[in-house]
Amino acid sequence: MPSSRARHWRPVALATAALLAGLTAPTLTATPAAATTTAYDATYYKNAVGKTGTSLKSSLHTIISSQSKLSYAALWEALKVTDQDPNNSSNVRLLYSGISRSKSLNGGSTGNWNREHVWAQSHGDFGTSAGPGTDLHHIRPEDVAVNARRGNLDFDNGGSSFTNSGGSLVDSDSFEPRDAVKGDVARMILYMAVRYEGDDGWPNLEPKDAVNTGGTPYHGRLSVLKAWNEEDPPDAFEERRNQVVYDTYQHNRNPFIDHPEWVEAIW
Repeated sequence: MPSSRARHWRPVALATAALLAGLTAPTLTATPAAATTTAYDATYYKNAVGKTGTSLKSSLHTIISSQSKLSYAALWEALKVTDQDPNNSSNVRLLYSGISRSKSLNGGSTGNWNREHVWAQSHGDFGTSAGPGTDLHHIRPEDVAVNARRGNLDFDNGGSSFTNSGGSLVDSDSFEPRDAVKGDVARMILYMAVRYEGDDGWPNLEPKDAVNTGGTPYHGRLSVLKAWNEEDPPDAFEERRNQVVYDTYQHNRNPFIDHPEWVEAIW
């Protein structure tokens, strides 16, 4: 898919040089995502381009709500395609741990990978029926034990490492994914908040700038998710995945992968 996407310069060298010179390091903030253009702007997104705020959110909801739905069982085979390791076609890439694991090792036993709901099921109590419980845009393969360790925690910064964490961290009330997928997680959560607005029999899912939101149709922490979207822009794996979901399975897109700047435009 042709696109024009500005990548963010992270001025680590500047901060390091300042510290070595005994100077006060400059305050570093994420650069807002630059405007992007995609091949879908004149077609798929034509009713959303140029809008902001609630108008943009409403337009995107209408656009992405037109989708094919999978059964929960069908996710096993779909994930073997959407999350195939680009370096080993026999494996899938696990989300939080970053482990490459055999496609055949799917299930519920130790050493298996299973179906992780990034927007936790209990945050809206939607289960695994066709709809939010089977939406490929937020369901990813993950190690059984790592999946259990994340549980239904909100996303936030901080915590401690754990077995097979891959750099992800956990504490009593939040989970921090490894750096390479922080933006992916943010864009999945915010996709869900736009796709499910309470008008099709499912809960109205919304991001919230808080943790400990389990049992409600909210997921946090919004301010952190927005920062992650800026710090970790979409990469080739995420963009390919979005295309496969669109072309082969659900026929809808995650607009925040195509247009990361729309996160700030809405929230």
